[in-house]
Amino acid sequence: MKSSLLIPFSLGHFSNDLAPIGLYLIIPAFGAALNLSPSEIGLLFMISSTGASLAYIPAGLLADHVANRGVLLLATFFWVGFGYLAASFVDGFWVFAILIAVAGMGDATWHPIATGVLAQMHKIRRAYALGVHSIGGHLAEVVALPVAGLALLFWDWRVALQILIIPTLIMGLCFIFIAPKVPRHVNSRPTRADFSDIWRVWSTWTGVRVLALFTSYNMGLFAITTMTPLYLRANHDFSWLETALAMAAMMTAGALAMPWMGRISDNIGRRPLILMGNGIASIAAIAAWAFSSVVVTLVALGIAMTALVAIRAVLQAAAVDHAGGREGTSLGLTFAFMDGFAASAAVLAGLAGENDLANAFLLASGFSLIAFFLAMTIEKPGSARQPDAATT
Repeated sequence: MKSSLLIPFSLGHFSNDLAPIGLYLIIPAFGAALNLSPSEIGLLFMISSTGASLAYIPAGLLADHVANRGVLLLATFFWVGFGYLAASFVDGFWVFAILIAVAGMGDATWHPIATGVLAQMHKIRRAYALGVHSIGGHLAEVVALPVAGLALLFWDWRVALQILIIPTLIMGLCFIFIAPKVPRHVNSRPTRADFSDIWRVWSTWTGVRVLALFTSYNMGLFAITTMTPLYLRANHDFSWLETALAMAAMMTAGALAMPWMGRISDNIGRRPLILMGNGIASIAAIAAWAFSSVVVTLVALGIAMTALVAIRAVLQAAAVDHAGGREGTSLGLTFAFMDGFAASAAVLAGLAGENDLANAFLLASGFSLIAFFLAMTIEKPGSARQPDAATT
């Protein structure tokens, strides 16, 4: 049963992430239709991600306390599908922002529950299992971005969003037969002791540094992914389709590398790969800022995205390692920091890019450099297979 759920969960991740990933192009297209500035477009990204992040911790608690997690996972597909469908029919900035945030909560709910189940099922190969799950989300980037770019070429952002939710709703129907196979555990209620235990684990100096590491890592990735479409269109006259293909190509290698990186980290530890990924990304982002050549820019951004995307599952596994249990809650907290607090990077990158969008890449380099130094300060435990290690 363990192996049989890896692929369905990865496909579920893929289908739930299609519309949220399509927003990397749809939000700029919406912004172009309303003549929004880069900082206003960044604000839309921040509202979308921050709103969605409100669901991470409650979903993580549900993953650790609700017996029938399969039903919860099933509900997310219809939450996502119908939520984004509603967003495709509106015109105003704030109504659109609220609807994509609410729809994003459904996608956010999927993540800590699905990854919590996998982390419990695959304790020894935790990062590998999370990497297989993550590859579905990042392969969604390879599909969603070109599909959105093609739809924008012929229609508009509304049609692009409507097309992307079709696989989500289809997977929801398929998951009706998969949900009963999701392992159950004892149904229980969160207690004061649960919250005290979580506070004890994450309020330590090491816990705070681990959360700061997750946040700064994702701020670097956020700054790059949210401003790259605007940069390519403004500075190199890329069409929506060309922008989509470039973005998809940049992310493919990182998506394919995630299970491999996860397997390596299960054997040698998390910290070396976290250092390597953030270090490479910082240098590559500086190159993207310094050179105006489109070839150099694309290569540099591709290297930066690959390095950061490839280690995402490693950081998720490090969160569970640090917590030493409560997989769903720990991953919910991790996602909240990585995708919630880090969403402010979209606005900061937009502000940095008001005069020159390339400045957003310099900002991203700084965030990755901060993550690099934070990873260096966290104690290195003895083995990646110790479930109570901080950043194995």
